[in-house]
Amino acid sequence: MKSRFALASLFLLAVSPISKMAAQPLQKITMVYPTRSAASWPMFLAKEGGYYQKYGLDVNLVFAVHPGGVAMLVSGEGAEYNSSLEQAMQAATKDGSFVIMGSSLNKGLFALMGRKGLNDIKEVKGKTIAVSQIGDAPYNYTVALLGKNGIGIRDVQWVPVGTDVNGRVAALTTGRVDATLLTAPSYFRLEETGYKVLADLADHDDIFASTTYMFSKATIQKNPKLPDQIIRAQAEAIKRFYDDKAFALKTYITYDKQKEEDMARIYDRYSKTNGFERIPFVLAGAISSVIAQQADQTILAQFKAYDFHKVIDNSVIDRLIKEGFFEKTFGPGIKAEEDKKSKLAFR
Repeated sequence: MKSRFALASLFLLAVSPISKMAAQPLQKITMVYPTRSAASWPMFLAKEGGYYQKYGLDVNLVFAVHPGGVAMLVSGEGAEYNSSLEQAMQAATKDGSFVIMGSSLNKGLFALMGRKGLNDIKEVKGKTIAVSQIGDAPYNYTVALLGKNGIGIRDVQWVPVGTDVNGRVAALTTGRVDATLLTAPSYFRLEETGYKVLADLADHDDIFASTTYMFSKATIQKNPKLPDQIIRAQAEAIKRFYDDKAFALKTYITYDKQKEEDMARIYDRYSKTNGFERIPFVLAGAISSVIAQQADQTILAQFKAYDFHKVIDNSVIDRLIKEGFFEKTFGPGIKAEEDKKSKLAFR
């Protein structure tokens, strides 16, 4: 009798929806991150924590400095790009084939660092500043910080170094430039050797440093469920971030070999300020901030003339709220945050 019951149980398990889901092969996709910084942390956690796999995805994470991620979306090689909001908006105004469907981060740890001997941001006027590229996100954040201190875009000399934060660090420490905007933990190391923080982006609530989930419309047409799968996976990864500091630190260091004490300092900052978005809407305030801080008059005119409703889609987040996904993931206490962020979302 027990034997027959066991066989029946195995049969039911074999034909159950859960079993069928587990038996289905994972969909192989490539996702792109443009910076080795905390902005990419949810992607690392979703990969190493098995959350992409949970939602049917076999993800290959690829590092590519902008505009490499955009090129990979266009070619179809990349399925999703963890782009800065500024760069996603610029791409959208030039090519309506993209769509932005979520945002995991709206504040970043950026500091404008000056060479030894510079102690105030106002001293940067007339000096040289390293950027990766003219018009990229750190460039625009730097322009916004300078503008708050009465320094115009033509009051400094911009030096494009064509690489990520490591290239900007090298430009500053070798004396090639007088200042540059750096992410943590890079600026921690320089502080320890006598370089000064001239301005901290986190001190300015009106300057957003947002990352977005960027897709090509062609990819979504072929696979309409993909944004849902990625948003769910990264939401669970963000929960793991807040719940499991040890795993979060170990995971980050797997992708970016930093000192654990530095990453613990960054973790504590993000955890204390709820830096990663549990309800990942693209926010209206973030869009307004990008437009307001745009220094290039040609791009600014394009931004003001463009209807971003064509490329920003918060509908997946709305649906997941209605389905109770975030309450199930984060607990019933998330309801107030859902209501707040829904009101702030770009509509």
